Amino acid sequence: MRQRRTELAMTQSKLGDAVGLTFQQIQKYERGSNRIGSSRLYEFAKALDVPVSFFFDEMPSNALSGRPMSGRGRKGFGEAGTPFDQEKDPLIKRETLELMRAYYKIREDRVRKRIFEMVKAVGAVSHAAALGGGKHRRSAHGD
Repeated sequence: MRQRRTELAMTQSKLGDAVGLTFQQIQKYERGSNRIGSSRLYEFAKALDVPVSFFFDEMPSNALSGRPMSGRGRKGFGEAGTPFDQEKDPLIKRETLELMRAYYKIREDRVRKRIFEMVKAVGAVSHAAALGGGKHRRSAHGD
């Protein structure tokens, strides 16, 4: 929710006004302090101009189909290994949100696209190096 709100350059207050909540309540939903019910999720989806399924893009398929996850009790949000593991989710880090804000302030589509491609390329090279080489690593001969 926070990611989409940030993409739209919408404040917590503005989102709160759209769904009849205070910005403090929005903060609690974004931090995971408050559980979001289905009707509230629908309201957020409308206010953020996305389908409800937007909030489930990274859910395991068995969770979306209503089948229980094997070997796990209901521990709530933040359970290790779930999409809600807040300590490891880079999408909720302040750095990520600041990067997104700065990125979308770039008005020229061509420039923004070039920066996007550069970041992807640097990330791929860095990831390959962390894995001990791979197709992005150069040989000793420079090829």
